Amino acid sequence: MSKPHNLARKSLILLGAALVTTGAWSGSLMDWEVDEDHTEINFTTKHFFTPVTGKFGSYDVQLDYDAERPERSTVAVRIDVASIDTGNERRDDHLRTADWFDAERWPSITFRSTSVRRVAENRLVAVGDLTIRGVTKQIELPIEILGVQDIPSEMQEMLMGAERVASFHSTLTIDRGEFEVGSGSWAQTMIVAGDVDIEIALEAADR
Repeated sequence: MSKPHNLARKSLILLGAALVTTGAWSGSLMDWEVDEDHTEINFTTKHFFTPVTGKFGSYDVQLDYDAERPERSTVAVRIDVASIDTGNERRDDHLRTADWFDAERWPSITFRSTSVRRVAENRLVAVGDLTIRGVTKQIELPIEILGVQDIPSEMQEMLMGAERVASFHSTLTIDRGEFEVGSGSWAQTMIVAGDVDIEIALEAADR
């Protein structure tokens, strides 16, 4: 079975993040391939008042994108819960248990878009279903288009055949209690904040 990152290399990402609109691209649906060396899915929450950061290191994403008619675009993301990494092995092991993500029972976090709309020249919103621990909520994922670069023909071989490279950024805050992550007791909410900030940085290639 292929590793998630290898699947991601053959598809494209993200957390909805690559639903882009720019007149420089063809209007037909196409796949973009994620560059995992320059893509991150990070999160931040607080332990009492102290920010604690983490990331998910394993995921795969499938994207079909239509630049001229972005409403036709779709994105599907699967994140491997067991790949959580906060830089503390003991804490990560606890986060995988039934107290938090219950990775054995619910091994994946998924996002599947249902629509996308443009809200500014370089900004989109992907609406879709986010599922964590078997709980599904509709969310709106804001997407900033950081830039698109055509690759000169003499450089394409060096970049594994990439004809264009695009970069995107997205931030989102969710309430972990809505997805039953953690007990939701007053003590856990006091110690570990209910709000979780998610940040996605994405680089992708059109080959």
